[in-house]
Amino acid sequence: MKNNNHQLGRILSRREALGFFRVAGTAIFLVGCTPRKSSSAQAQSSVAVAASSIGNLATLPACIVRPEQTEGPYFVDEKLNRSDIRSDPSDGSVKDGVPLKLTLRVSEISGSGCTPLAGAIVDIWHCDALGVYSDVTDRSFNTVGKKFLRGYQVTDANGIVEFTTIYPGWYPGRTVHIHFKVRTDATSGQRYEFTSQLYFDDSISDRVYTQAPYASKGQRTQKNVEDGIFQDGGDQLLLKLTKNGQGYAATFDVGLQMA
Repeated sequence: MKNNNHQLGRILSRREALGFFRVAGTAIFLVGCTPRKSSSAQAQSSVAVAASSIGNLATLPACIVRPEQTEGPYFVDEKLNRSDIRSDPSDGSVKDGVPLKLTLRVSEISGSGCTPLAGAIVDIWHCDALGVYSDVTDRSFNTVGKKFLRGYQVTDANGIVEFTTIYPGWYPGRTVHIHFKVRTDATSGQRYEFTSQLYFDDSISDRVYTQAPYASKGQRTQKNVEDGIFQDGGDQLLLKLTKNGQGYAATFDVGLQMA
C-alpha cells in the first residue's frame, strides 16, 4: 500500500482563522483545507487550526472544514450510483461485516456562513473485512471486475448523502479508514474536488475485530497514532459512532471553501 500524502499545510494563528472564516455570532473551530480544482490538479492549499490554539472558543459552526488527505492507489471511478455499497453487481454477493450507516453532510463555507451544498457527487470506497479492495490488483490479491464496497450518491437539498456499508477491515501499513471524495461545479463553472479519509476509534475497532469474519485475519498491526497519514490531521476526521442495531451509525460534516 502506498503512503502518498501530498497535503500542503500550515497552522493559522487564532486571529487569522477568525478573520478569514468569521460568521456573525459564530466561532470557528478546526478549520481545514481548500478543495482541489480537478482530479489532475494538485491540491492548492491546506490550512488547519489547532484545537489547542482556540480552546477558549465555545461555539462550533454549522459545518466544519477538515484537512484534505491522499486519495491513495485504490480509487476507481466506477460511477455506481447507489446507497447500499455492500453488494457486488457482478455476481450479487454481499460482503459480510458489522453494519455501518454513514451520513455525510456537505456544505459550502462563505462569508455568510455555511450553506447546504446540493448536487455534489460523493464517492466512498474502502476495503472489506479481510482488508481487500475491489477492482484492483495488489501483491496479495486481484479483484479486477469486482465492485464491492464502492459507490456514490448525489447530495440532496440539505447537502446530505447516506450510505449503508460495513465496518472496514485492516491491512498492513494502515490504520482503519474509509476514503471519500466530493466533486462539484462552482458557480463559475470551475470544477472542484475534495478528497480525504475517515477514521475510527481504536477501542471500537478492537471490539469489532473479535467478531467474524474480521477475527480470521488475526490481530491488526497498526493503530491510529502509528499511521503516517492519520498523523496529518486524522484526529479531525474521526467518526463519532453510535450503536445502531447490530452495527453502528455516524454522521460527518464536510465544509468546502469554494470561493
